[in-house]
Amino acid sequence: MSGEKRRGILYILLAAFFFSLMTAFVRLAGDLPTMQKTLFRNLVAALLAWIMLLSGGEKIEIKKEHVPDLILRATFGTIGMICNFYAIDRLNISDANMLNKLSPFFAILMSIFILKEKASRKEWLIVAVAFIGALFIIKPGFHMALVPALIGTLGGFGAGVAYTFVRKLGKQGVRGPVIVMFFSTFSTLVCLPFFIAGYEPMSLKQLLFLLGAGLAATGGQLSITAAYTYAPAKEISVYDYTQVIFAALWGFLFFGQIPDVLSVIGYVIIIGAAVYRRFRA
Repeated sequence: MSGEKRRGILYILLAAFFFSLMTAFVRLAGDLPTMQKTLFRNLVAALLAWIMLLSGGEKIEIKKEHVPDLILRATFGTIGMICNFYAIDRLNISDANMLNKLSPFFAILMSIFILKEKASRKEWLIVAVAFIGALFIIKPGFHMALVPALIGTLGGFGAGVAYTFVRKLGKQGVRGPVIVMFFSTFSTLVCLPFFIAGYEPMSLKQLLFLLGAGLAATGGQLSITAAYTYAPAKEISVYDYTQVIFAALWGFLFFGQIPDVLSVIGYVIIIGAAVYRRFRA
């Protein structure tokens, strides 16, 4: 294994740690509106993204032809994040993380329409297997947890579509920091009216947890960007699923959550599909 690939794996493990920490902070912030939590996560990321871009001394330029794709990336990314935060507050955080990790499989589907790429039979089979795994986590039936599980799945869909547009923008030469800045700023502005209309007072502890969520998310974003500069996504992306292991650890330590047998079976199926896609598809 090359030194660059080792660094890529190290950074993607670090990203998984930070993103799982973000979900723990979101849950620890307690009973606050989802839009309020989402705004703080994006506001911190937006401020840091602007500071990084401006401190670099480079001119921030967005070409007119890239704006529609940037807006679509930001729109679906915002929908995905809101749904994910809603699910985090109502499910085991490891379940919510795993449903969000359906995003690569949704990306395979959406690349057909957005990038005009054709999926192979093996890729179709992998997608089908992944969704079977999701059913073990969702546990379809008439129970209260079904709705947040379905919303969590919608979050994975939003993230998958957003990542597909990130890839499209990357192919067009749009820089990663610009995409992050646009997304974070767009999401903050979208959440702001809901934040003002439904604002609930926060304790200092809640505020610190939300700021922590924003910082952890930024750390995750920077780490995953660094990871993909050292190694191709197809070689290291499977290690991103360690986020679910970290999330399960935080769930147990902070909330006494233990995934049930069906959820664990779902984790194994989805991660197995991801590993198979990495090495065989």
